[in-house]
Amino acid sequence: MRRALMVWGGWEGHTPKQAVERFVPFLQKNGFEVLVRDTLDAYLDKELLASLSLIVPCWTCGTLSGDQWKGLNEAVQSGVGLAGWHGGMCDAFRGNIDYQWMTGGQFLAHPGNIKDYVVHIENWDDPVTHGISDFTLKSEQYYMLVDPSNLVLATTTFDGVHDPLRKGVVMPYIWKRRWGKAKVFYSAIGHVAGDFDVVEARTLQERGMLWAAK
Repeated sequence: MRRALMVWGGWEGHTPKQAVERFVPFLQKNGFEVLVRDTLDAYLDKELLASLSLIVPCWTCGTLSGDQWKGLNEAVQSGVGLAGWHGGMCDAFRGNIDYQWMTGGQFLAHPGNIKDYVVHIENWDDPVTHGISDFTLKSEQYYMLVDPSNLVLATTTFDGVHDPLRKGVVMPYIWKRRWGKAKVFYSAIGHVAGDFDVVEARTLQERGMLWAAK
């Protein structure tokens, strides 16, 4: 049986515990033993990390110690998949540039806060996006720094209502990438657990986790 580690914590406004709990049954149904931890010290457990197929981080802001980062990085470099969402993966550990390089992006802003916006599927042939059409969300629309080497699966376009200088900017929103021997998946969707009530949002995250897993 494959093992998945889900680590939640950080800023509570992103409802990390509730968001992680949304996906535990799905992973179990797909043959994973799911381990849930609420401490970054999970990344210090070398025996645990070596046994994993997948790490799902959900920890907004915060700080990784040098040893915690080393444990996480070595696990992913060795082939353990990484898959997360929103600020829980790409607004974490702002002082660690190497972590941001691993994930492929970093949050900057969400003009207008909670608003309606469209997620546009860019890669219709990918197994993560196959059969999913463009859809609308009412949530935060992330503006990010993004690694141009990412394989972009979906984008969103800023309408300029709340930031006219950014009108028409097309922002990568869901992507996959490689880090060492591992596969990395990220979706900017998921400000709160309820965002995954949208079937397309939940399905994309579920498929992304399965794709990333070793």
